[in-house]
Amino acid sequence: MTGPSAIPIRASRIGRISVIAGHTFTQLVRMKVFYFLAAFALIALASNFLHLPQHGGPEALGSDILPLVKSWSLGTMTLFSVVMSIVATALLLPKDIEERTLYTILAKPVPRLDYLTGKLFGVLALVFVSLVAMDLLMTAVLQVRTSMVLAQETAFAVELQKPAAYIEAMRAEIIAHGPNWSLQGAVFAIFIRSAIIASMALLISTFSTSTLFTTIIGVLIYFMGHFQADAVEAYFNAGTASGKIFTGLLSLFLPNFQIFNVIDAVIEGHILPAVELLKLTGIGAFYVILYTVSSWFIFAEKEF
Repeated sequence: MTGPSAIPIRASRIGRISVIAGHTFTQLVRMKVFYFLAAFALIALASNFLHLPQHGGPEALGSDILPLVKSWSLGTMTLFSVVMSIVATALLLPKDIEERTLYTILAKPVPRLDYLTGKLFGVLALVFVSLVAMDLLMTAVLQVRTSMVLAQETAFAVELQKPAAYIEAMRAEIIAHGPNWSLQGAVFAIFIRSAIIASMALLISTFSTSTLFTTIIGVLIYFMGHFQADAVEAYFNAGTASGKIFTGLLSLFLPNFQIFNVIDAVIEGHILPAVELLKLTGIGAFYVILYTVSSWFIFAEKEF
């Protein structure tokens, strides 16, 4: 349908999805699992304040302390986002069926694609807000640590009467390990990965019989995605023609999470190119749409 009459339909669809997403967000916030994971993540990030530089020599601070803060912080954010994306999505459909909320929503009637999309967006909204809060805390920790390292390293270099060019280069290297846009890009890459995982868990939950099954399979697929490229390459080179077609289709449907290793480069102080982040965004959008549409096809055949 085109023309002015299509505008109210699109607006009503956006409205339905927004309402379902908002309700899902509120529903997840009230769950105890969210408070546990959020408390764990915040404590893990805040613990970086407690590990103050030791007396191993100021010259080691710039090369060790700041990358460790970034590694520990981004690792915590990755763990939180992966667990939250899988567990939260796995809980949604069974909980709505158990509380008979699903029957009320679908009886309105609400298109099943809108229902699934709203549920997914609600999970992603919670993950996004959580990552923003953790990102702010990580940036604050890293800024304090960078200032400490700069002051101590500069004082140490002046004491040793190092030339001005050396001090300037040293300061530039330390600043490169501090807060920057590449670090924010790494956090956004974590969110993109969690969006893929959440949509994948949504697909599993449409034919799964239990929350535990969805969670276990989701975690297994997540780890399989880190070995997908190596396994596909080995099997593709050694397999038959039909096997290669199957392998190609499998590699298309199963995401290669090794592409998110750019986060490791950011931890080491490298710049994350905007093109690379745009590429990850495109890949993430592809898998989110693929898994959501696949979920819709399966969910549409179910009788409620």
